[in-house]
Amino acid sequence: MKFLLKQGDLVQVIAGKDKGKTGKILKKKKKKNRVFVEGASIQQKHQKPTQQGSKGKIIKKEGPIHYSNVLLYSDKSKKGERICTVGEGKNKKRVFISEKPAA
Repeated sequence: MKFLLKQGDLVQVIAGKDKGKTGKILKKKKKKNRVFVEGASIQQKHQKPTQQGSKGKIIKKEGPIHYSNVLLYSDKSKKGERICTVGEGKNKKRVFISEKPAA
């Protein structure tokens, strides 16, 4: 399975509790087909105090989302759209399917 999404891409979540949110891809887990999207799937972790006299805290961080539940965000149409690759070798580009040239 090819990963057409890259780290730093602006994506829109299309399924789950954060449906409709947009954010950048922070990191990818290629073996598990997961991506971490900024501001989506926020999880809380309660951390105990490590030393005597210090306080515990609640850490909030982004959780994983399956890559099939996100689409690359298009500024032109203001929504997430599917992508495909056009060209071969060094001329290969990612394009939105709606903008794909007729073959």
